[in-house]
Order: sequence, then C-alpha cells, then structure tokens
Amino acid sequence: MKEALFYEKLDGGKVRCNLCPNLCIIADSDFGSCRSRKNVSGVLIAVNYGRTVSLNLDPIEKKPLYHYYPGSQILSLGANSCNLHCRFCQNYQISQEDCPTQVLLPDELLDIMLRKNLKQVAFTYTEPITWYEYILDCGKLLTEKGIRLVLVTNGYVNLEPLNELLPYIDAMNIDLKSSRDDFYKKICGGRLQPVLDTIRTASGKCHVELTNLVIPELNDSEQDISALIDLVAEINPDIPLHFSRYYPQYKCEQPATPVETLLRAYNKAKEKLNYVYAGNIAAGEHSDTHCPNCGKHLISRGFTGIVIKDLTSGKCSNCGTTIYGRFDA
Repeated sequence: MKEALFYEKLDGGKVRCNLCPNLCIIADSDFGSCRSRKNVSGVLIAVNYGRTVSLNLDPIEKKPLYHYYPGSQILSLGANSCNLHCRFCQNYQISQEDCPTQVLLPDELLDIMLRKNLKQVAFTYTEPITWYEYILDCGKLLTEKGIRLVLVTNGYVNLEPLNELLPYIDAMNIDLKSSRDDFYKKICGGRLQPVLDTIRTASGKCHVELTNLVIPELNDSEQDISALIDLVAEINPDIPLHFSRYYPQYKCEQPATPVETLLRAYNKAKEKLNYVYAGNIAAGEHSDTHCPNCGKHLISRGFTGIVIKDLTSGKCSNCGTTIYGRFDA
C-alpha cells in the first residue's frame, strides 16, 4: 500500500480523489468506485500498488497496436480494478470483481525486463489509470534503462495527473467507446469529454491508437459510427482506429457483433481516416496496412505472422510517404 497522489482532505475525515473525473468523495474506511483507493483515517491509500492479476508476453498487435514496432513482443500486466463500469466489459472478472493478485514491485519488474532482454511493457487487461502510483514509479525506473511503457486505457483521467504521467509513456491505445455522452453515462458510468481530452493531449506527446468496440443496438448505428469517425478525423486522421467485435459478457446480453457490421464501419471510416482496422475476427485485408497516398501494401497481418513488405525507415518504399507510427526498434 502507498499513499495516493491527487487527492484532497475534506471535513469529517472524508477525502476527494482527483485522479479521474469520477471525483469520488470517500468516507473513512471506504473505497473509491474503482476499488483501488481507500480512505484510511483521512489518508487516501493506493491499496492495489504493485498487485497484478496477470503477467504475460503478448504480441504487440494484441493490444491492439498496429503502428508501434509491428511484430514485436511486449510484457503485459494489469491491476484488479477499473474506474468505469461498462455493462459490456469483456474482462469483468478481473476489472469489476475481486480476484487473486500477486505483488510485483517496480524493481522486480525491472529485473524481469533486464533478465529477459525485453524492451517494452504494457499496463493493460484492466484500467491502468487506477494503478497510477505504481505506473509512475515504474516509469521513472524503467525509462532510465531504455524500456518503453505502453498504456491500454479507457482514457478516463483528469488532465493534471495525465500530464505528469505522459513523459514516461511511449504509446497508448485508448478506448473510444462511443461518440455519445449519453452512452458513457448510461452504459459505462462516465462521460465522453474527458476521454476526448485525453486523446487530444496524448496524441501530441506519444504514439496513440484508438479502439471502438462495436456493440449491436448500443453504438452500431450508421449515425453512431459516422459521428465517431468525425471525432477522430477532427483530432488527427492519421491516428489508427480499430473497430473490434463485441461478444456477450458481464451484464450485456446483446448478440455478438455481425462481421458485416464491423466491415461496414471499417469501410466507412476509410473514407476519412488513413489507417483503419477491423479486429477480433478472422484476419484479412482489414488487418493489413496500406499507404494512404499510393495504396501500396505495406504490412501484412495473417495467421502466419506479421510481414513488413514495403516499409523502409517508416516510409512507403513506393512513394516515400511517411507512415504514422514507430517502426524501427
């Protein structure tokens, strides 16, 4: 356990957590809505510090990050908490419910990275923002050794803590769950604007890709998809957008997303965005990267692996267009 950052003491022994837009007011002995921060006699404690639910070596494409050192491996770990409560949560057993954890302190994580000669680590699976103090300490320690930090996040964080953390973060995949604020309020227990603020802020300071989980009857209408595409295009049409197939989980009983719905969103987004992908379905053309200028096939992603075909020093080998991303380790 460690004292949390970004909180203030209130009357009556209560505290207000200022880490994320929930701004939880927490009475003595109670937890914030993320279950990761507890008021202990007027001091806010990060009770989940270093407590991880899983430690795995994943392909970078699983995050998903398609424009960030494609074909590389990344050590992945996550906390047992989340500051949103999405009805459709695909990892609810470890994000919304208590589960067994094991402590892995920053120096122990660094030791693993150095012994295994690993160059990058992802804080993922649940919500890394609820692991804020741990990730900040890891960032200060690991980046000194040239190790890159990645966040797979819902982006639901206040700007002051985000800006303090960003100097240690090299890449982020941010969930953009919907283009509608009422979706965030009713389905996730949050708000849209803070997520958009995170995307805008982070995209100016690190590599960013976005994921949208397409859910039948909730965010899959033509209007929903068009509005989401417009939001991304207005921020930066180079930011890769991943449409992902939903499967019934947690409190959501909608049937799995039809592949046709996902591909319709994919094709529509290609009209305004330079890099669009459809995921959680069988590999195909929708998994590959093409030059937005000349259409050259640059990266193939299939069952046999990742093949970089016509990409040299981050540029299209055919026309010389710079491709958004980081490609040379």
